[in-house]
Amino acid sequence: MNHLNPGTGLTIRTMTERDIDRVQSIATALPTAPRWSRADYEVAVATGDGLRRIAFVAEYASDLIGFVIANVLAPQAEIESIAVEAKAQGFGFGSSLLLAVLQELKLTGVDEVDLEMRASSSHGMAGLMYNRAGFREVGRRRDYYHDPVEDAVLLQLRLIESPELELLEEI
Repeated sequence: MNHLNPGTGLTIRTMTERDIDRVQSIATALPTAPRWSRADYEVAVATGDGLRRIAFVAEYASDLIGFVIANVLAPQAEIESIAVEAKAQGFGFGSSLLLAVLQELKLTGVDEVDLEMRASSSHGMAGLMYNRAGFREVGRRRDYYHDPVEDAVLLQLRLIESPELELLEEI
């Protein structure tokens, strides 16, 4: 997959092994991003047997600025990680990544997408982005996250019932 957002200079493409060092550096610099090992990212970009994953990166002005990873067990999927480096946040790049992965998930026969996020993120840009995409809170996991300890908010999106995806394109 290679998707250019006209007029923005943003390209979203499939993540490859050569992207892993940069992806890890973005995740490490963000206090709320998951801390995956290099081996975890290698599995995410590997093709073949096992858990199917969709992994995209976002490039702006030839600089890798963000990524998204989802695991797929159609008709369900889970967005495992989505991150945009701090200096590129607030410009809609996260929404573009989210839209790209949701569109790809829909093409693979996914009807339902789950994700979890820190409770403290639910009132910020991430919460707003997921709300605009049509995600709804379906539960919480008490004290799920550490450093700092906080609840996980469980979100779900029914892709077949989601006119909000078109709204994301406007963000």
